[in-house]
Amino acid sequence: MKAYTISNVATRDVRFALEHGAGADSVHSNPKYSYAVTLLHTDKGLTGVGLTFTLGDGNDLVCEAIEALAAPLVGKNIEDLMSDFGRVWKSIADHPRYRWLGPHKGVVHLALASITNACFDLWAKARGVPLWKLLLDLSPDEVANFLDLSYLEDVLSREDVIAILEQNVPARPERERILGTGYPGYDTSVGWFQYSDDQIRENVKRSVGAGFNAMKLKIGSDDSERDIRRAKIVREIAGDNALIMLDCNQKWTLPQAVRNSLALASMNPYWIEEPTHPDDVIAHQTLRRAIAPIKIALGEHVPNRVIFKNYFQARAVDICQPDALRLGGINEFIAVSIMARKFGITVVPHVGDMGQIHQHLALFNHIALGHQALFLEYIPHLREHFVYPVVVENGTYRTPQAPGSSSDIKEE
Repeated sequence: MKAYTISNVATRDVRFALEHGAGADSVHSNPKYSYAVTLLHTDKGLTGVGLTFTLGDGNDLVCEAIEALAAPLVGKNIEDLMSDFGRVWKSIADHPRYRWLGPHKGVVHLALASITNACFDLWAKARGVPLWKLLLDLSPDEVANFLDLSYLEDVLSREDVIAILEQNVPARPERERILGTGYPGYDTSVGWFQYSDDQIRENVKRSVGAGFNAMKLKIGSDDSERDIRRAKIVREIAGDNALIMLDCNQKWTLPQAVRNSLALASMNPYWIEEPTHPDDVIAHQTLRRAIAPIKIALGEHVPNRVIFKNYFQARAVDICQPDALRLGGINEFIAVSIMARKFGITVVPHVGDMGQIHQHLALFNHIALGHQALFLEYIPHLREHFVYPVVVENGTYRTPQAPGSSSDIKEE
């Protein structure tokens, strides 16, 4: 195995305009899907690529933060770095001055996500394997070494991490069959907020024809009757057996969330996603009790493992949606996934990366942790810009084979 040493750090501010209406929701209009990219160049020409996601404005600020926070990585051998990455990650996250800008959220944490994801990408490339295989080949001790469990000790210790991983070893061969069959997907792009009713009809027909049996509609209209009408359109075309998720993108207050969720119950939504402010744990706890058995999903805007811990402790969420580009990277994503496993909570990642990295992490969650292989979000809008784009056939993610985390973006 070659020894790769990080020789310098660079960034790319990459922004992609979308077709009219694509990507828009009840709160975020006219988005420009963008990545603050970390490039870890090595002495032997190999480059680790890390991503974090924004909607355009502020992407440059994240790149500036990456350059400041990643400086201690220069001169580090990637194997030595990753052997004790939990400590390194904590030292960056708890920078004595930049931490004030968070802590553990906002621009500084997005920058840490990009840096962290570049480290894991470089580690997998250095070993010549896709990220999912790198992670599955690690021992429980090695996984624990790249986690930072600070502030989680009351619910998740290092011993807990190792025990959960070891307990799931016997059934791994059976779960590894998914590497051949592929991981199920669900279609997020049938019903962006600004799409017309006719567009939604056509998109649902296209999605069903492409093999999807699960799809998502954006809601949160000022006129709740619009949400109800559009949700019924999706249900009518997709059929009674389809799983249909409704995504509010934080638009509602708690009273609105209770009222509108109950009004939508007749179309049998599989979950209501981000129904209110993502920091309001108690509001979600109250809502969950009020609208049961409708499930609550969230995580797209939950910035760190501590807030997830609070959601789990309060029993305020049914479907956990961590995103390795919103959290502090792949290792914090895995810490949240292990914690969710201990609490018995389903994990369905949010895919700010368009599924490029999360297709690897979903496989790790299922095979190594025993999480249900329910499905993984699919958003196709940026496929053409990746060197190794996700491959989804008949509604199913095909297992990636190229070394790394599938994060390389074409030079354009």
